[in-house]
Amino acid sequence: MTGKVHNFTQHNSMKNTTRYNLLIALTYSITLIGGMFLGYKFLKDHGFQLQKPVHLVSNNTEKVDEIIHIINGNYVDDVDADSLDHLPIDSLLHKLDPHSIYLPPAEASEMTETLEGNFEGIGIEYYIMKDTLLVTNVVNDGPAYLAGIKQGDKILKIDSATVSGKALPREQMIGRIRGKKGTAVKLTILHPKDNREEVYTVNRNRVKVSSIDAAYLLNPETAYIRISKFGADTDHDFIEAVKRLKSKGMKKLVLDLRDNGGGYLSAATGLANQILQENKLIVYTEGKHEPRTDYVSSGGGAFEQGKLAVLINENSASASEILAGAVQDWGRGVIIGRRSFGKGLVQEQFPFGDGSALNLTIARYYTPLGRSIQKSYKKGYTAYKNEIDDRLNDGELTAAHSVTVKDSIKHKNSVVGGIKPDVYVKLDTTGFNKFYNTLVTKKILFDFVYDMLAEKYNSTFLSMNIASFAITDDDYREFLRYLQSRNVTIDQRQLIASKSLIYADIKSLLYKYHLGDAGYYKALNLSDPVVKQAVASLQ
Repeated sequence: MTGKVHNFTQHNSMKNTTRYNLLIALTYSITLIGGMFLGYKFLKDHGFQLQKPVHLVSNNTEKVDEIIHIINGNYVDDVDADSLDHLPIDSLLHKLDPHSIYLPPAEASEMTETLEGNFEGIGIEYYIMKDTLLVTNVVNDGPAYLAGIKQGDKILKIDSATVSGKALPREQMIGRIRGKKGTAVKLTILHPKDNREEVYTVNRNRVKVSSIDAAYLLNPETAYIRISKFGADTDHDFIEAVKRLKSKGMKKLVLDLRDNGGGYLSAATGLANQILQENKLIVYTEGKHEPRTDYVSSGGGAFEQGKLAVLINENSASASEILAGAVQDWGRGVIIGRRSFGKGLVQEQFPFGDGSALNLTIARYYTPLGRSIQKSYKKGYTAYKNEIDDRLNDGELTAAHSVTVKDSIKHKNSVVGGIKPDVYVKLDTTGFNKFYNTLVTKKILFDFVYDMLAEKYNSTFLSMNIASFAITDDDYREFLRYLQSRNVTIDQRQLIASKSLIYADIKSLLYKYHLGDAGYYKALNLSDPVVKQAVASLQ
């Protein structure tokens, strides 16, 4: 296999989701994977060099020597190799930049699968509730679906291993269910409706997962598409979504890239091809050992015409910033939200014989007008990790005033980092307090919806009444009883302050359980100020 494929993503440890984004973050991070990828937002920073030979090393010392050798021949800047000698791998890489990382074998493999969008497994999502694996989604036409496993089923055993009632780590859960195509896994399932146990033998297969979380009409002319990552098939998924939406009357588009940590460069340029006219520079890359490479649009895309709004926030990174920067520089659409993360370094993956890999920064990328999006990391690794929190503390995320794009950031000399929106929408912190934070971080809201509330409603009713549906007073009283059963100390003042937020969260999580990611975002977007601003901007 030949050909170079770079990956532009934001490292998990760099993904400093603010405390005010906890619900959305935890919606994905606590739902586990059974032979598929759900939407794990915190993508690690890595890249691929497909034609590189696998480096064989027999011990850690040899691996460090090989890493230094790779750095000397490929790193984006000049490096004093002597200063890196005799350091542990992580410390060595932290001296370079925050995005050059070492991935152990399991993480390297998971990152590859994440962006390829194909997984060998059975095609279920599940959630650990009271040490029990609850099936929260079954992929249509996947192995589990064809075997007869349904949403709401509980997994008691995986092969001969009892998993119900045992606090197994996430890695062990994934490892027991996922596996090579053609192999079988035996699952002992409890059907809650009739309390009946049944054993299923499911043959693992390749499971295709779209990188688009939701695609639907906000109004008769305006569509909404949310992209969670830039994977191998993102442009194809986008084309199919646009075709379907155009058949329903779509003329305008709200493209949501918030919390999108990046992905393949080829995916970002492929998507740009669908919205930019022919012969428009999308992005270019350049480094000490990498000559300048221009990526230019081919034209004839699925949404080359029509009004466009692109939504970004402080967790939109890398490939998301490539697309937003190109749209902004060419005036193709309006950028709405808050300043993006600021990740403009290109990684290439160098694999080792044990399955581990080095993801090394080899170049920087620049927008069509020559902007380097990378924010400064001169203050060190820890300061870089905390930079998003600094924005919160400094008031950048919650400022009441509108922020417009200044001429200075449209030139090479810009050092602020990230893409600044054309229309700024502050982070709404109403209802966020210590009590609410406890409910989210301890998964109380999730457990209540999945354990108590989900069985009271069905997908048909929820789908037909999404605009008018509201959590009832009885549901809320049941929620308060649930808090007591979980020994949660109730702060009445903070509870009252957070009540409307708790209602909205319970509704969106209920829609996620019954209608998946699409239902979750449909419910969430009804009151999302950024989406409302986008619709208004496209009038």
